[in-house]
Amino acid sequence: MLGYLIKRIVLMIPTMIGISIVAFLIIQLPPGDYLTSVLASMADSGQTVDPAEIERMRRAYGLDDPVIVQYWKWISGIVLRGDFGYSFEWGRPVSELIWERTGSTLAISLVFVWAVSLPIGIYSAVRRHSVGDHVFTFLGFLGLAIPNFILALTLMYVSYRYFGQSVGGLYSPEFAEAPWSWAKFWDLLKHLWIPIVVIGTSGTAALIRILRANLSDELSKPYVVTARAKGLPEHQVILRYPVRIALNPFVSAIGWVLPELISGVTITAIVLNLPTAGPLLLRALVAQDMYLAGGFILLMGILTLIGMLVSDLLLAALDPRIRFT
Repeated sequence: MLGYLIKRIVLMIPTMIGISIVAFLIIQLPPGDYLTSVLASMADSGQTVDPAEIERMRRAYGLDDPVIVQYWKWISGIVLRGDFGYSFEWGRPVSELIWERTGSTLAISLVFVWAVSLPIGIYSAVRRHSVGDHVFTFLGFLGLAIPNFILALTLMYVSYRYFGQSVGGLYSPEFAEAPWSWAKFWDLLKHLWIPIVVIGTSGTAALIRILRANLSDELSKPYVVTARAKGLPEHQVILRYPVRIALNPFVSAIGWVLPELISGVTITAIVLNLPTAGPLLLRALVAQDMYLAGGFILLMGILTLIGMLVSDLLLAALDPRIRFT
C-alpha cells in the first residue's frame, strides 16, 4: 500500500503540470483578451480611449507578452509564492476570491446527501417492495427528474409566499453586512435550508438508488445467509460486511465531489444568489479574466486528483477484496 501511495503521488506531479498547461491554454482560446472585452464595452457605451492608454494598459497587464511568457509568470508565481495572480475585473488577488467562494454551502449539502441517502438506501434494500420503499422510490425519481433550478424557484416562491421570508442569498438584507451574532446565525439557518435541499436532492436520489441496488445484491449472497444461520443479530449481519461493500459508490464519489465544491450547480447558485465559486468562474470565463479563470480551473484539476487518490485509498481500506501492490 505504501509503495502504491508513493507511486501515485509521484505520478500526480507531471499530471498537475499538464493540467496547468491545459487550463492556461483553454482560457487563451477565445479571440482577444480581458482588455479587448473592456474596450468593446467602452465602445458600446460611446466612450473613446487613447491608443497610448491602450498600449500602457497592455504592458501593465502583461497582455503583450507571448503566451509562454504569460504562462511561466503565472505558474512560477503559484509554485514559488502561492500567488495565483491578480484579477483584472475585481482588482483583487485571485487567491482571496477563490478562498472566499470555495463551497461552504456545497460542503454542507454533501453532508446532507450522505446523511439522508445512507439510512434510506439501507432501509429500501432491507425492506424491498414495502410501502416505505415505494414511497422513497417515488421521491427518488422526482428528485432525479426535477431540474435543480426549477426546484429552487419553487421553494423560493413557497418561502416568500407562505412564510414571508426574503429569498436569495444566505442572509436577509439587514444581516448581510452585520457582525456575527445569534440573530445573524439564526437568519443564516433560515436561508440555508433551501440551497441544502435543492443541491442535495438530485445527489441524494441517485445515491439511494445505487446503494439500494448494491446492498440488495449483497444481501442475497451466501456469506450473508451463513451469518444469519450462525445466529448473528440482524444489525450485525447487515452492517458488518454487506453495507461496507455496498458503500463503494459513496467512497468512489469523492473523486468528483471535491471539484464539485467549485464548479457544481452554477445555474442553481445564480438562481439562489449564492456566494459560491460557480457563478464567479462563469463570470471570469465570459470576461476573459485569465488569472481568475485559470486559477479556478487549475484548482478543480488538483482537487480531482486528490479526490481520486483519497477515494482509492479508502476503497482499499473499506473493501477487503481490493488490494493494491
